[in-house]
Amino acid sequence: MKFEGKMAKRLETMEENRNKLVAAARKAFADRGFAAASMDELTADVGLTRGALYHNFGDKRGLFAAVVHQIDSEMALRAKEIARLADGDWQRLLAEGEAYIEMALDPEVQRIVLLDGPAVLGDPSKWPSQNSCLAATRQTVSTLLERKVIKPLDEEAAARLLSGAALNAALWVAASDSPKEVLPKAIEAFRAIASGLLAVDQS
Repeated sequence: MKFEGKMAKRLETMEENRNKLVAAARKAFADRGFAAASMDELTADVGLTRGALYHNFGDKRGLFAAVVHQIDSEMALRAKEIARLADGDWQRLLAEGEAYIEMALDPEVQRIVLLDGPAVLGDPSKWPSQNSCLAATRQTVSTLLERKVIKPLDEEAAARLLSGAALNAALWVAASDSPKEVLPKAIEAFRAIASGLLAVDQS
């Protein structure tokens, strides 16, 4: 029993350390960007060693991946919450995509997920957090296909193209010199592209 208690305590401490490192890294990456963020300063700020960072995440890139995963997952949840307020499955699909694009104006999302993210971690469509976004879109597309709201297309293809359109629109907004000016153009084009899937005009 003592051994089990020690193991439980050790796991709890490891989880606390992970959470501390992710929270500190999130702030550092948002403030200074991936390249300029100092891992020595970060670990010192939370009273841990670089050894704790390496043990939990492998390296700076691994810690960055954990931060991106956390923020990207939060973005997906936020988009779903906004979409729930929309009237009907089709409007929900549009609202979710538009909400994701609009989050490109959030400084933390912009710098960590949309600017540094692809540069450090590669193709965003392959990130685990993007897979959960895709799964949600696929579910909505499936419902729309069953109800014959959209054309009889391949479910996976339609879901991937819609998710890709929203992601690339967000990347464009984040990378532009005038994100606030680009945003309405991106949303208008996203709606136009998505509406091409409709079996009848419901836009």
